[in-house]
Amino acid sequence: MLKERGFNMRWIDTKQPFNLLFLLGIFLFIVIIFDILLGYEWMIILLALFIILIVLTVLLIIRNYQKQFTETYSIEEFEKRLKGGLYHYKCQVCDGIFAVKKSKGNNKKIIKMTCPDCGAIGYVPSKPDKIKAEVPEKKSIKANFKCDNCGEVLTIWAEGTDLYKNVSVYCCPFCGTQRTLNRF
Repeated sequence: MLKERGFNMRWIDTKQPFNLLFLLGIFLFIVIIFDILLGYEWMIILLALFIILIVLTVLLIIRNYQKQFTETYSIEEFEKRLKGGLYHYKCQVCDGIFAVKKSKGNNKKIIKMTCPDCGAIGYVPSKPDKIKAEVPEKKSIKANFKCDNCGEVLTIWAEGTDLYKNVSVYCCPFCGTQRTLNRF
């Protein structure tokens, strides 16, 4: 609810802690000046507070610096960061795993294509089940396809085996055009 109104619940990840520490530093500096001028003898307490303020600032800087290198992303977040998305599918005929990289986002249509592993013609639904199997490290060469109607580009490769020589895509997953996409 607060996120919808523009409030950031993770305020420590913003510049607000630095601004707060800066304001506290200015306040402490002014109090130290008054202490010197008026002789309240709070110098030791104020110096200790100033050192604590410096330590908090250094710790905040270190935390933000380390966070840059330790951020991890879920598969969904990683796919959002790609233009379009990278998706892995499993053939219903041969159980081979293959990958499809789409160039545009919100693809809502099915993909009719030949399996890059066995060559069987099948359909990939717009929202397929997630692959639970481990994706093999070996990758085949890539096959690139382009829709003449909308310009959508698909890159397809087989995981763990060589690419089927006559792999084809018969419809565009972005605009739904029902003609074979050109391979380039």
